[in-house]
Amino acid sequence: MPPVSVIATVLNEVGDIDRLVASLAAQSQAPAEVVIVDGGSSDGTWEHLQAAKRKYPALIPIRDETCRLAHCPGPIARGRNVAIAAASSPVIACADAGCFYPPEWLENLTAAIRAGRAEYAVGGSCLDPQNRTVWDLASAPFLGIKLDVNAPTKSCTARSMAFRKDLWQRLGGFPEELLFGEDTVFDQRARAVTAPAFVHAAKAVYSPQNTFKSALAQLASYAVSDGVSGARPARLMRNLLRCVLEVAAVLLAFRTVVPLLCVLVLEVYFAYRLDWRDLRGSGARVLAARLLFSLVVPWVVTWNHIRGSITRKNLPNRQNLSAAQR
Repeated sequence: MPPVSVIATVLNEVGDIDRLVASLAAQSQAPAEVVIVDGGSSDGTWEHLQAAKRKYPALIPIRDETCRLAHCPGPIARGRNVAIAAASSPVIACADAGCFYPPEWLENLTAAIRAGRAEYAVGGSCLDPQNRTVWDLASAPFLGIKLDVNAPTKSCTARSMAFRKDLWQRLGGFPEELLFGEDTVFDQRARAVTAPAFVHAAKAVYSPQNTFKSALAQLASYAVSDGVSGARPARLMRNLLRCVLEVAAVLLAFRTVVPLLCVLVLEVYFAYRLDWRDLRGSGARVLAARLLFSLVVPWVVTWNHIRGSITRKNLPNRQNLSAAQR
């Protein structure tokens, strides 16, 4: 079996870095190395990585200040590319700050690749069952996050994906012109040349701790990135159609409420269709928050996708804003 290197890129993640490193060091399938690129943190993240290196010999911290927004339009993609280039193994697994990884994660995620049955594998992410907010639950499916660690998924996220290093080379790496959505574009390019293995028992456990405002901001950032890259045009059209139907139903309500009732039924379907089983027993507050968030989604996605396609400018993320302020 070929060895596996785990890579990640971080910037101002002092609150999460220790848990990330500890969970990667505790994998049942021990990684040959864990390469973490720090884009120039100013909050103590780099110092924590240096301290962790003394405890975990397989950890390779790299500080590269070109992996931040001041020096590169796609610092996350650049950080991943720098880490992968430095990795010595033929198989790469991507992890992410803000997440932790169950002990069987790496073994499950890379099994098909190590056995020669696949070049690319996708694990997905799920909410931390012990540490999630109402708005984490409300926004999860619209941000590609599952509620149940065992839920099947076919969506990609660099929080949990693996591939052969030579596939990464053939695809030209992660696109460094994109701030967000670089994993979506990489996934599209990978699926064009190879069939991914979808691994249900290899999810990153994620705890975004969203409020209504922060969840909307994350959704908007992804939509702007889609507009910049031209990715997921079908998603734009679906959400644009929902906006048109909602407006038409409201205008027709002065004559008949039937279209409005039909749209409300449709919106209930969109709100709960992906994970309604996992929401059972969540309580009225969570169910109401999910419906409210779902109603806002088409407007946020449509506006920001079009905005990105016109301006060709991504929205800065929290870590880079924090770095700029410091």
